[in-house]
Amino acid sequence: MSLKGKRIGFGLTGSHCTYDAVMPEIEKLVNLGAEVLPVVSYTVQSTNTRFGDGEDWVKKIEELTGHAVINTIVKAEPLGPKIPLDCMVVAPITGNTMSKFANAMTESPVLMAAKATLRNNKPVVLGISTNDALGLNGVNLMRLMATKNIYFIPFGQDDPVLKPNSMVARMTMLSDTVYAALEDKQIQPVIVEKFRDGQES
Repeated sequence: MSLKGKRIGFGLTGSHCTYDAVMPEIEKLVNLGAEVLPVVSYTVQSTNTRFGDGEDWVKKIEELTGHAVINTIVKAEPLGPKIPLDCMVVAPITGNTMSKFANAMTESPVLMAAKATLRNNKPVVLGISTNDALGLNGVNLMRLMATKNIYFIPFGQDDPVLKPNSMVARMTMLSDTVYAALEDKQIQPVIVEKFRDGQES
């Protein structure tokens, strides 16, 4: 399957430390011929951290995709009925956003875009980055894993010793996961070793 001509929404939420790993994957989708429409949460837009300023990340995303970011719920709603997506990616998706998605809450542009895509029976691909995947958020993770048309970038514990509840997606498998999702398949194995001897697997 080719991604040429596919319209892919790409949502980012507030796991700021993961953006450097995600940007090359956005570029890869564009280079594979997809039209990538960026959608950002309010946190992405407005938060400045040691990993960079929100304004700079938004500018970089717009440069990579050639599209202005979708940054309000109102702007994201047409991704359901008027501008349907072939696939919606949310990477990184934080534990906070994951819990809201699992419980049908729509309080950000990213969640609106994801729910609009599900409404059209199209795949939503999630790349988790949360310190709570094996804690209280585990129930939300499992609920999403059991939901039709939701697929996961393979993920694993990023620091089992110091952060035993934390799990992060292997973002380098993003495009492969999208290919599989477009064929209604969950790429396997979905639980992987995220780091080995301090290095990403």
